[in-house]
Order: sequence, then C-alpha cells, then structure tokens
Amino acid sequence: MRYPACPIRNVLSRFSDKWSLLILLNLQGKEKMRYKELLNSVPDISQKMLSGTLKRLEGDHLISRKAYAEIPPRVEYSLTSMGKSLMPALQPMIEWAQVNFEEVTG
Repeated sequence: MRYPACPIRNVLSRFSDKWSLLILLNLQGKEKMRYKELLNSVPDISQKMLSGTLKRLEGDHLISRKAYAEIPPRVEYSLTSMGKSLMPALQPMIEWAQVNFEEVTG
C-alpha cells in the first residue's frame, strides 16, 4: 500500500460500502434494533452479508451488539457514541445523493 497512514482512505473504506451506510442510517435515531428488524429494513441484503457487515461495524466501534441469554436468543444493535458522531458528517452526503440520484444513475 502506497499510503498506509492515509486517514481518508483507511477510515472511509471501513463504512463506505453500500450495506454499511444503509445499516448505519437505519440505526440512526433509534435506541436499538434487532437483527430481523435490520434485515427487513435493508432491501436486498442477504443474511450472510448482514451478519458480516454487522461484525465489521462492531469491530470498527461504530455499532454495539448486545446478546441476551434467552430462548430464542435475542440480539440488539445500536450506534456507539463514535457511530453517532459519524452521522452528522454523513448527512450532507446522504442528502446530496438523494438530490442527485437521477442525474448520477441516469
């Protein structure tokens, strides 16, 4: 890697894929969401992709996972304080994408 200490590339690559942004956006403003709620709220995501993305976001300290020892098992996800601090920075990009969607994809 030519610039291993580049904060822009190394940090943005952690959540700039299409699934991570949608998961973060769905968790924004909610106290917590269960796995099935996230699965239903992100169109076209597979269970395998959701599980992997949640693990990566948790490893990057953007979301937290809380598992309850119940039958059936219950797992809840929420934004961490770092994840919450990221959302105001992402909001202008999300708004830009909504405004320019047709021109970019058309």
